Amino acid sequence: MTEVNTPPRVGGWTRFVTARPRLSLLVALVITALAVLAGSGVADRLGAGGWEDPAAESTYATKVLEREFPGSQPNLLLLIDAGDASVDDPAVAAEAKRLAERLAGERGVTGVGSYWQSGAPALRSEDGHEALIAARITGDEKTAGETLERLAPHYRGTHGPVEAGIGGPVAVRHEMQTIIQEDLTRAELIALPVTLVLLVMVFGSAVAALLPLGIGIVAILGTNAVLRGLTELTDVSVFAINLTTALGLGLAIDYALFIVRRFREELSAGAEPLTAIGTTLRTAGRTVLFSALTVAVSLAAMLVFPQYFLRSFAYAGIAVVLLAAAAALILLPAALILLGHRVNALDLRRLFRRGHRPDPTRQEGRAWARTATLVMRRAPFFALGTTAVLVLLGLPFLGVKFGTADDRQLPSTSESHVVQQHIREGFPGSPGGGLEVLAEGRATEAQYDAYKERLAALPGVARVDGPLVKGDSAYFTVLPKGEAVDDPAQRLVGDLRETRAPFDTKVTGTAAVLVDSKHAIGERLPLAAVFITIVTLLLVFLLTGSVLIPIQAVVLNALSLTAMFGAVVWVFQDGHLSGLLAFTSPGSIETTLPVLMFCVAFGLSMDYGVFLLSRIKEEYDRTGDHDQAVRHGLARTGGLITAAAVILAVVMVAIGTSRVTNTKMLGLGIALAVLMDAMIVRSLLVPAVMRLTGRATWWAPGPLRRFHERFGMSEGEPERTVAETEPARDKAGASAG
Repeated sequence: MTEVNTPPRVGGWTRFVTARPRLSLLVALVITALAVLAGSGVADRLGAGGWEDPAAESTYATKVLEREFPGSQPNLLLLIDAGDASVDDPAVAAEAKRLAERLAGERGVTGVGSYWQSGAPALRSEDGHEALIAARITGDEKTAGETLERLAPHYRGTHGPVEAGIGGPVAVRHEMQTIIQEDLTRAELIALPVTLVLLVMVFGSAVAALLPLGIGIVAILGTNAVLRGLTELTDVSVFAINLTTALGLGLAIDYALFIVRRFREELSAGAEPLTAIGTTLRTAGRTVLFSALTVAVSLAAMLVFPQYFLRSFAYAGIAVVLLAAAAALILLPAALILLGHRVNALDLRRLFRRGHRPDPTRQEGRAWARTATLVMRRAPFFALGTTAVLVLLGLPFLGVKFGTADDRQLPSTSESHVVQQHIREGFPGSPGGGLEVLAEGRATEAQYDAYKERLAALPGVARVDGPLVKGDSAYFTVLPKGEAVDDPAQRLVGDLRETRAPFDTKVTGTAAVLVDSKHAIGERLPLAAVFITIVTLLLVFLLTGSVLIPIQAVVLNALSLTAMFGAVVWVFQDGHLSGLLAFTSPGSIETTLPVLMFCVAFGLSMDYGVFLLSRIKEEYDRTGDHDQAVRHGLARTGGLITAAAVILAVVMVAIGTSRVTNTKMLGLGIALAVLMDAMIVRSLLVPAVMRLTGRATWWAPGPLRRFHERFGMSEGEPERTVAETEPARDKAGASAG
């Protein structure tokens, strides 16, 4: 047959993004400059809470108590240290009373009380050398933080015979926001230069290496602008700024890496720049778009939960993923069309080699092809072995204990942590960890007394204080015998809610918030899991046209996360490596964190899964040879996925250097998940499983096959001659039969 070359095809999207490349880059530069302005000061507008369910009983009771009985919900604590003297010493008492009176007169402060006013034993340390002044700073988180900044310098430090330290929830939140902002700047300074070095190692060319980094910087600046805009519409957690910045940088680099690599492949095969861009966008570009959708879907699952801590990650994360994909699909092609063959300029690897050597990319591809051949030859061994190792690494998660975020998230030297630790260890009855019972409805003194007796008789109750009555409302304070949020305290919440009363009762407090949060997550977790599963199955089916591959993708992606969850419990709950990693283990994991880590890590796992599957599908469509398609897909993407995973892991580890424990856990945990997925699951488990399933991997019933032919989003075929095309189609048809 005479070989006839088909003319280059340039799609509409390629024409759009390359028609005015200089204008596109100029507009991007202007938009980036505006993003810098729009995103300035974003950290000051983010909240440090968001773990509670807004519709829960504890949330309702907390709001009523804040409004009607502000003294019941102190968020500012002054720890008064009398040194060697007793807190009952006249000089100490006089100075402490003066501080309390002065604090009561401050603007934005209400509900001031102290040991020297009430004589409450819970406000005096067991050794008698420390006591507390409690107050409530009014307003939202931002207003309360500003008030604290104004007051703290005047109350912190030495006052005559006493030393005052500042603690309480408002101090913990404010210190956490400040530290996270400082840590984010340091993480960026660590991640960017290390990332540039890794990109140079991957590409060789300094020009090619700078392109993904430039797209990543655009994504970071855009992330801040997105978060700033979101704060005008809803509450956003301060933790979101770390993770979404990391996702923006990491995914933008991943997507740019994938596109630049494919563009260079096309150039090396002899294509002209415009044709190479067309093929790149039709293949790698579609994969990037598809990958962004899968990551966004995983993050969107967090919208089903009521806590704004989780919802803020969904809002910000979806926006950031789409922003990273847009930068890679619009700005990068414009830059590549201007550079053309100069994308390979400044090859730094030439400095380290003498004479002519084979292309390292081709050498790398052959190494991955050999790996795929070895794995597929011993498929049962690799499938069972890697599965067993991953399950074993995940076993510690079976002992997970859920808790609440508190001052122990902060460095052990931070002021609010030191104050709260003194209170936790030295004061009786866990001050600040008591349970409040709100009573609504008119009642007599006898009815209040009878109800108080029933509360005091409950197992696990150390003491009941109150009631404090105001109109038709009153509240009791119930101090548990043990820790504020341990299992007995959580059981006590249920007992309090079941205790009969002649009026309406609502229970709040640290343990009650935890109980309600666990209930809200447990109630909605199946919905989130079903959402992620169904949408992922649909998206992977649209990519591959197979019934089995989507099921494999969901199962293997979930399996790739076992090491992360096992490590989270072993390290951060049980406290192993706490000295090396410089954190204080509270003995539990904050309730919302596993949900957040699952959604993020599952999305990133799908990201790499799409990269691999799309290249396997492209080769299978071309040849119809299943084993060859798997080998070719791993050969073409194995090194790329590993490089992308290492770069993203570097970004996440930089985030993991944070001094705040939850942020450290997020960064290091997701870095581990990404590396395990790329180096174990994609490199060993996926090719082994696909070899075991054989050609059945690509089966789909007739109706679904026709649906995929009409609506599928698989990569376009690379340019080939007609002579190459016909035999390939014949072979594919024979294999399918």
